[in-house]
Amino acid sequence: MRMITRTRSAITSAVRAKVNGADFAALAEEVWKAPGERWFTPGDAIWRVHRDTSMFVGGIRALLLQSLHPVAMQAVSEHSGYRGDPWGRLQRTSRYIAVTTYGTVPDAEAAIAKVRHIHDFIKGVTPTGVPYEADDPHLLMWVHCAEIDSFLAAHQAYGAKPLDAARADEYVAQTAVAAERLGVVDAPRTVAELESILMSFRVELDRTEAAVEAANLLLQHPPLPKTSLPAYQVLVRGALSIMPPWALARLRLPYAPLSEVIAKPLARAATQTLRWSFEVDPDNTPPPATF
Repeated sequence: MRMITRTRSAITSAVRAKVNGADFAALAEEVWKAPGERWFTPGDAIWRVHRDTSMFVGGIRALLLQSLHPVAMQAVSEHSGYRGDPWGRLQRTSRYIAVTTYGTVPDAEAAIAKVRHIHDFIKGVTPTGVPYEADDPHLLMWVHCAEIDSFLAAHQAYGAKPLDAARADEYVAQTAVAAERLGVVDAPRTVAELESILMSFRVELDRTEAAVEAANLLLQHPPLPKTSLPAYQVLVRGALSIMPPWALARLRLPYAPLSEVIAKPLARAATQTLRWSFEVDPDNTPPPATF
């Protein structure tokens, strides 16, 4: 029993140190213990999706998919600092999702206001001469849709309890609450709307040098110790197995349906192990896997 406890603690500490940062405990206390009204409750679909360890797979898919928009990716490449501090960027994203999902309304609104302020200073021009601004509602729509489509796809493939159609629509609608306050105009409310918007973006997508660099960092040279690479590659293969074939083609990544026979069960086992290590019970409401 002690060995099991130590193993569980070691996995939890290692993952949280990377994803949530060294001050995880203090920040989690602040999010969970702060009194006040919240946008969502433990019974909501957004809680079920965002607290499941399938989010680790969904995050990889989201980054790959988002990189296909040349303008959005140029903004990330020039302003996000992901090359020099990839874990810092991941931790900031994780915290934002946690606060806007589980935090009080004032804390969630403050987190959104902080991001909007940062966006005010992110402007530039792509190598092809296209000007961009981070607060462009069109670019925000792409980033939002690519992200929640990835989280939902990962949950349906690897989550402890996949959502039925009505609950999947509920999830999409609930993510619109923060998205529209951030600057997205008419965010999708259903899975059908989400899929339609994603399809409408396909004419704008392309494999750029910045996208290739991001994919190489994620897939070939992740900033991880060698001992963690085998487990990470299982999550990567799980993410690739649920990528749209057209997105894999644009990124020039191999599409091998037969590999899913191996990749998906392994990724499912990995997310289950993480779920065990975080002691996450999908029918109860302790702090979520990712925060």
